[in-house]
Amino acid sequence: MVLNLGNSTIAEWRGYKGKPFLISGPCSAESEEQMMETALQIASIGQVSVFRAGIWKPRTRPNSFEGVGSEGLKWLRRVKQETGMLVGTEVANEKHVYEALKYGIDLLWIGARTSVNPFTVQEISDALNGVDVMVLIKNPINPDIDLWTGAIERVAKAGITRIGAIHRGFSSYEKTLYRNQPNWQLPIELRRRFHDLPLICDPSHIAGSRKYLHEISQKAMDLNFDGLMIESHINPAQALSDSAQQLTPNDLRELLSRLIYRSPGTSDPKLLDVLGELRQQIDIYDDHLLDILEQRMKIAETIGKYKKENNITILQSARWDEIINKVVVRGSDKGLSPELIDVIFKAIHQESINHQMKVMNNGLQDKDNKSLSEK
Repeated sequence: MVLNLGNSTIAEWRGYKGKPFLISGPCSAESEEQMMETALQIASIGQVSVFRAGIWKPRTRPNSFEGVGSEGLKWLRRVKQETGMLVGTEVANEKHVYEALKYGIDLLWIGARTSVNPFTVQEISDALNGVDVMVLIKNPINPDIDLWTGAIERVAKAGITRIGAIHRGFSSYEKTLYRNQPNWQLPIELRRRFHDLPLICDPSHIAGSRKYLHEISQKAMDLNFDGLMIESHINPAQALSDSAQQLTPNDLRELLSRLIYRSPGTSDPKLLDVLGELRQQIDIYDDHLLDILEQRMKIAETIGKYKKENNITILQSARWDEIINKVVVRGSDKGLSPELIDVIFKAIHQESINHQMKVMNNGLQDKDNKSLSEK
């Protein structure tokens, strides 16, 4: 789908040549004093375009701090008046949209718990119909690229032209280094689907901890993201929500000073020739990988035949554990991360199961169809 982005994309909003579009502010609006102190210090950095704050906070469990509600919109309006920064907040339903627009909020984003629900996204999109406001859509909490794409398309159909996406990582039952798994291949696929769609990274929610914010922010810049949303609080230790992942404005300034901004391309003919040759080598290795996978699946099918003939189940858990443990060690010796090995071999294992299932069920479908036709 080609989105109607009008005459303005986030890349053009930047205002700071070669630097990302920056959104920053506390996870939650807690008091007018907290908002103004944080905003004034963030404004002094000189790079932040949008001051953000959560007004309504969707919490996992009841009795957690769920935001100050519409009262906080007044504080955001004051921030805009006194600092000149644009202001933004998350909306989770139709009422939130109307309230935010009433107070002149410049940027709205749809959160991960909301973008997972097409009914709610459609309700918000209907409320946005005919409105000139920036809207960003966070990825759903589960790694489903079609859900993310669908949410973006719904908002676009409402006539919103200043539209973008936020990558905030994906929830997982597995314990990982970060709070939410980055799964960088999903935002990369989103960029492939929507070439001109501005893409923002939210390192705060991916990391869940201050100590990882710089490395995630740099990774986003290296992947040519258009901007960053980083949470900043005047006193993170006292924050009422997500205190571990927020930076002070001074720490935010220091993080931004260490980021390396790279060019998305080059016109140097010598460099282009070198890159072209290296990419040709990658294409050759990709072909080799496909040939090897084809051969592996043929062997899996042969195993499936023996299992069928001897009435053995397809899944052999002990064998699978043995494979995973072995390839993780061997992959580490070759400089490959456990995360890469885990993703690749789980996908290969699932494909092997699929091939064996076809072998196991070969002829059964025809028998079922014949039985149904005879009834």
